[in-house]
Amino acid sequence: MTAIITTVVSLSGTGDVAASGNTNGTIYDFPELGYAYSALEPWIDAQTMELHYTKHFRAYYDNFIKAATEAGLSGMPVKIILANVSKYPAAIRNNGGGYYNHALFWENMTGDKQEIPSELRTAIEKDFGSWDAFKTSFETAAKTQFGSGWAWLSLGSDGKLFVSSTPNQDNPLMDVAGKQGTPLLALDVWEHAYYLKYLNRRAEYVENFWNIVNWKTVLHRMKEAQK
Repeated sequence: MTAIITTVVSLSGTGDVAASGNTNGTIYDFPELGYAYSALEPWIDAQTMELHYTKHFRAYYDNFIKAATEAGLSGMPVKIILANVSKYPAAIRNNGGGYYNHALFWENMTGDKQEIPSELRTAIEKDFGSWDAFKTSFETAAKTQFGSGWAWLSLGSDGKLFVSSTPNQDNPLMDVAGKQGTPLLALDVWEHAYYLKYLNRRAEYVENFWNIVNWKTVLHRMKEAQK
């Protein structure tokens, strides 16, 4: 598989996804992956990445476009839609969340091993007490999320970092979330994200995630959210 080198849409900063006049006639862009399907091996296998990106993500995207059009939301920034998602049909919540969550998830992984930037490590240690305490909290959120869902590191409105989990395709941007904030790091714990390689061993998948985190992207999101 040839590496995909262009990310059409970035959801990581303050900019929101909105109408762009792209040539495929849709109101929101379909972000390209940015790396080969095999780039995350051995931690995530190429077959899982290809199926996840081309089938699951594409379906969320297509269904979100349809739901947003039917709800009269065409061109409204995704973050604004999600912040008011309780006002809209369930198809917006499920598919808009699936679109946003996955686009962010692709960006926060890399096949290039990275050191954690000192600025990010310092912020995490300040709010969690230690780096190990943060990792334990995040892993616990991912491992104990019942059924399908996500684990998150987010920045709250109080300026503090926090870990949470959400069911299905919910995320901390949503007004239905138990704890709201700006997502910085996401881990997909739906079975389709890991089952071909890990079977029922979600814990192993979660622990291996640290090998492929794009910490530079996480730091960038934090800085943007702090502005």
